[in-house]
Amino acid sequence: MKLLKSLFISTMLTVSAIVFSQTSKLSLQQCIGIASDSSLQAFRAKNLYRASYWEFKSYKAARLPSLSLQTTPVRYNRDIVSRYDSEKNIDVYRQQQSLYTYGNLSVSQNVDFTGGTFFIDSELGYFRNLGTNPYSQVTSVPLRMGYSQNLFGFNAFKWERKIEPLKYEKAKKEYLYSTEEIAGTVIQYFFNLAMAQMEYDLAVENVSSSDSLYQIGTQRLSIASISQSDLLTLKLDALNAKNTLKTVEVDLKRAMFSFVSYLNLPQETDIRLALPQLPATISVTTEQALALSKQNNPDYLQNQQNLLEAQREVERTARKAAFDASLSASVGFNQVADNLQSAYVRPLQQDVVRIGLNIPLIDWGVRKGRLNMAKSNLNVTRISTQQAQTSLEQDVVLTVSDFGVQQNLIASAQEAKELANLAYNSTKQRFIIGKADINSLTLSLNRLNMAQKNYMVALKNYWLSYYKLRKLTLFDFEKNSSLACEFDQIIQIR
Repeated sequence: MKLLKSLFISTMLTVSAIVFSQTSKLSLQQCIGIASDSSLQAFRAKNLYRASYWEFKSYKAARLPSLSLQTTPVRYNRDIVSRYDSEKNIDVYRQQQSLYTYGNLSVSQNVDFTGGTFFIDSELGYFRNLGTNPYSQVTSVPLRMGYSQNLFGFNAFKWERKIEPLKYEKAKKEYLYSTEEIAGTVIQYFFNLAMAQMEYDLAVENVSSSDSLYQIGTQRLSIASISQSDLLTLKLDALNAKNTLKTVEVDLKRAMFSFVSYLNLPQETDIRLALPQLPATISVTTEQALALSKQNNPDYLQNQQNLLEAQREVERTARKAAFDASLSASVGFNQVADNLQSAYVRPLQQDVVRIGLNIPLIDWGVRKGRLNMAKSNLNVTRISTQQAQTSLEQDVVLTVSDFGVQQNLIASAQEAKELANLAYNSTKQRFIIGKADINSLTLSLNRLNMAQKNYMVALKNYWLSYYKLRKLTLFDFEKNSSLACEFDQIIQIR
């Protein structure tokens, strides 16, 4: 599966290199899609999600029965040990040789509700004395069932059951959140490049227009229609236009390099951007955005996780501060014999019950101090959570307000651009026929350039505001659907 995936990625990169080796025309949505697949930021987001995914899989696996084998295949001892000689009533050193092997096969199951562990196991051991009096023994436990429980201690399983599913749900929404952050970054690079391309196009057009106007001015000077100073102004405009073209050409190359680098495309890629059309009016209320944010934003889940972890630490510390008691009990069968077959004949019942107590007597206030620290941290976490939630709500309210303003501004900016274009064309024609002076033409051209830049800025601010609103709510307002509902489809595609 990994090999097929690697081949698929390699093929896609090869195809991308072929496709983008020539000039390609890309829309904003296409650029966002490429960045969500290929950018380094997208790679980081995917791997962060995968780490959380396998962490959650490990948590789920720990809730299932586990099978384990503990074994000592061979242990050989040859040494001199101290032994008591009862006849002489003295300790003597004697040589000892022995061979030992052991195995235990166990099935265990953690119990979330109580925090204990239930197990079923079977044991087999073999011992061979190789000294002056050789003999062999085989011990067996055909079947044993048991349960161990910390009676008053900390139950980690209970808290994992609360926290781990929350962490995984947060990881999914953080992946979607990161994808929307990628979109916001793409918008910045997209409109930086679009602005550079527009300024380059304006500079090229300005060079052509300035040359044409200078030629027209030369002809009009011959018939004394304009003054020598006006002709020199036209010549200066033509020269400045050529210098401006060289400057914006360098800026265009820089913007293109930054853009293709972020999208992780080949450096020789040449892209022509297609500006998005005037977006449809989208109505978003503050109440709707706040409700969607509380439902989908991963920051709310992070706040819940922080609070649960602080509460867990208080309980853990409180349990350690008090006395601890543990209980373990098992029932089964065992037998010992001088051969393997006899070790499983008429096994005897084996019952083991153990109760352990750990009672703190004097610790000079160490446990109490740790408990108070944990409680203080819990209070700090509660306050921090409230502050973070208030800041997030303020951000949502301001973003909704800004989005409404941007929708109005973009319509005004488009209208201003159209009016400036009509005014410039009219002034240009009037200048050609001698009914407008050079100052009116220059002023009209400056207004047109400013209107086009203002429209580009308004378009950029609109999409930045829209995708910030999407990021805070994880909701697609154009499709009227939650991004969280489409998570499985998005993660498979990307």
